[in-house]
Amino acid sequence: MDFFLVLALAFTGTYLLNHQQQRRRIALLAQHLQPYQIEQQMETLTQGYLRAMGEQDLERRLQVLGVLAPTEAQLTGQFERFAADFRRVPAPLARVSRLPLGLPFATQLFPAASFDMRDLLDLHARGMARALRNEDGLSPRDRAYTMTAELLLMQHSCHWFCKSKAVASARVMARHQTSHAQLVASVSPETRKAYRALTGPV
Repeated sequence: MDFFLVLALAFTGTYLLNHQQQRRRIALLAQHLQPYQIEQQMETLTQGYLRAMGEQDLERRLQVLGVLAPTEAQLTGQFERFAADFRRVPAPLARVSRLPLGLPFATQLFPAASFDMRDLLDLHARGMARALRNEDGLSPRDRAYTMTAELLLMQHSCHWFCKSKAVASARVMARHQTSHAQLVASVSPETRKAYRALTGPV
């Protein structure tokens, strides 16, 4: 059989298997997100933060941030419940490959190069709650900046789980003009340290 035909068949088979696995992951995550309004609340907050940061008057900026406070609390509470709900997913289904590109059965073939999405969601829940409580005593502007980074890094993790690290990084760059490395550098030191320990070097 022609070498290039074999190569094409192997590539097609790999693509189809990978696509099938990704669809199952997307469905699994969507199933657990369905009871919550996390995506809508996240959109409200990120847009609200941008508006607040665009206000030159400090009093007006604080007013805008104050309006967002209930949504911050709701999102943080819902995400904590979502992370607890996702904790019930069987361990084999929650593994995520650290390899940059999506490969079928990567978590089974290279288990050492993978991590547990359940742990990552718990990490994001703690980071969001820490930013909400403002444990580091940040200014309103810096707290909003840190919360934004926590939210976008969480979004990156969800795309990573569903697709791959490379796809997740490309999406966050396209949608928010922000690199994965910049997000990791912008979250709280506690989140950054735990994130790197779990997922590996950025």
